[in-house]
Amino acid sequence: MKRKDFIKTLGGFAAMTTLGGFKTITDTLSRDDKLMPVLFIGHGSPMNGIENNEFSNYWKKLANEIPEPSAVLVISAHWLTRGTHVTAMDNPKTIHDFGGFPRELFEVQYPAPGDPLLAKETAELILSTNVGLDHDWGLDHGTWTIVRHMYPDAHIPVLQLSIDYHKPASYHYALASELAQLRKKRVLIIGSGNMIHNLRMVDWKNMEVDNYGFDWAHEINAKFKEKILNKEHPDLIDYKKLGPAANYAIPTPDHYYPLIYSLGLQQDKEDVDIFNDKYVGGSLSMTSVRIGK
Repeated sequence: MKRKDFIKTLGGFAAMTTLGGFKTITDTLSRDDKLMPVLFIGHGSPMNGIENNEFSNYWKKLANEIPEPSAVLVISAHWLTRGTHVTAMDNPKTIHDFGGFPRELFEVQYPAPGDPLLAKETAELILSTNVGLDHDWGLDHGTWTIVRHMYPDAHIPVLQLSIDYHKPASYHYALASELAQLRKKRVLIIGSGNMIHNLRMVDWKNMEVDNYGFDWAHEINAKFKEKILNKEHPDLIDYKKLGPAANYAIPTPDHYYPLIYSLGLQQDKEDVDIFNDKYVGGSLSMTSVRIGK
């Protein structure tokens, strides 16, 4: 089944298939159009926001490899809401939504501008639900810890799109496809979470051991990567059927849903690259995905 046909089978997507010439946003995209790449980034510990390590250094490398975006739109695991919202303020605040870390981390400010007009356009692109224009949130650590390494001058507008935590993965996959037009406007869309994220099972004594993952983490990470590279999106959407290892990896879907958004933006023939493919503390992975060039 082709991707656009699969999207049409998903529940809650009827609005897009009944609005005359609109159909799906992806139907309007020519294969010859130059699209901004899409990223899913395993953001890991907030400390990655101030450390120069192999993960943050790759984020810097990415920024030099892709075209400079006109704006960045992040779907972060740390903004969970009822309904869908997009930040629409001129100057989003830097949110320090964590505890127990060094003072240096709390002192970080990332003063990137917002873009109220882009927020309005983003809300209008999404036809399957009403999108609220938010003036209270800002940039949480799922966003600024990554983007400050990629664009340290904070000169590019940065917005966040919230995750309606009361909806299933199929809903988020379908909603993501409605954002496809933004890629033609050089908007860099980033899903920020972690494919494997089980904090209750972290082996804190071995946090400093390089690339240390439990057997079940290796098993499910290999399965995730195989299905991502083979574009087997239905299996990734219905992740609970991937076996016990998937349940260990995704005890709650907050850090997994950003991956679903990134996959929902992939066009049929776009290439996929895997990077930062490492484990941390046994039950976390930094495995990340680049879609398109």
